[in-house]
Amino acid sequence: MATKIAIVGVGKIAIDQHIPALMASPDWELAATVSRNTVVDGIENFTEIEDMLLARPDIPVVSLCIPPVPRFAYAKAVIAAGRHIMLEKPPGATLSEVQILEDLAARAGVCMFTTWHSREAASVAAAKDWLAGRTLRNLQINWKEDVRRWHPNQDWIWLAGGMGVFDPGINALSILTEILPDPVHLSAADLFFPENRATPIAAALTFSHPHGADVTADFDWRQEGDQTWEISATTDAGTMKLTAGGATLHIDGIEAVIDTTAPRGEYPRLYAHMAQLVRTGQSDVDLRPMSLVLDAFALGTRRVVSAFHD
Repeated sequence: MATKIAIVGVGKIAIDQHIPALMASPDWELAATVSRNTVVDGIENFTEIEDMLLARPDIPVVSLCIPPVPRFAYAKAVIAAGRHIMLEKPPGATLSEVQILEDLAARAGVCMFTTWHSREAASVAAAKDWLAGRTLRNLQINWKEDVRRWHPNQDWIWLAGGMGVFDPGINALSILTEILPDPVHLSAADLFFPENRATPIAAALTFSHPHGADVTADFDWRQEGDQTWEISATTDAGTMKLTAGGATLHIDGIEAVIDTTAPRGEYPRLYAHMAQLVRTGQSDVDLRPMSLVLDAFALGTRRVVSAFHD
């Protein structure tokens, strides 16, 4: 029997990814939404989270798809109502608030899942397996896209707490922290802020690796033409390249064959995992990608660049 779930925030990511994944899943029934603007045909909508939680005690799971800054209050209300919770990335605006939510969820006996959808890209698991047991020499992330194409008129991204280019950049960092056998930490960063914006449009990061490998990342929202989402690595036993955001893997220049038995698509796999967490009464909270982003803001040198206009 499908489990009822509610979506909070019917914006671009919910429309493009969450709702199609739920509609196609045998595990879930989209039973309600909470939105002040957009509604889903045939689905009961509420404008306030408290009203939905009160009116629909039959819905045990809530997926939050709203921007990170207002998310804490919504998540706290969901947990207080005894519902399991799924958080779109990044899971919050600050580490401390997500840690508070994790503690509240544990006390309430509900499941909490901090999702990182790029980890569910088709070739990420294979890249992780290939790197295991090899000695890393260098790894380079190039994550460059056109903000006007992928995030049009999303003003919240440019406000404090919106993360700017780290909104997509954190996807690359979620893959990095998943596939590396050894943890890295940030050692230096340059952050490029448009003179009229509160968050960066580009960033260059340098990481410290426990065995001395060179690990760097370049994020840029000013990319025109071909879009680039790739991670390249050289080891003592060959080279690896993840492209298309982790969808495709090349080993020594040859495309690898991937497992096709799992649910296809990043968000279908996220929701399959959430269903398993609910069935087993477990939580999955990983804050490593978020920690690296916040370390970049803490250590990064601020560089002012030309104003950006959407």
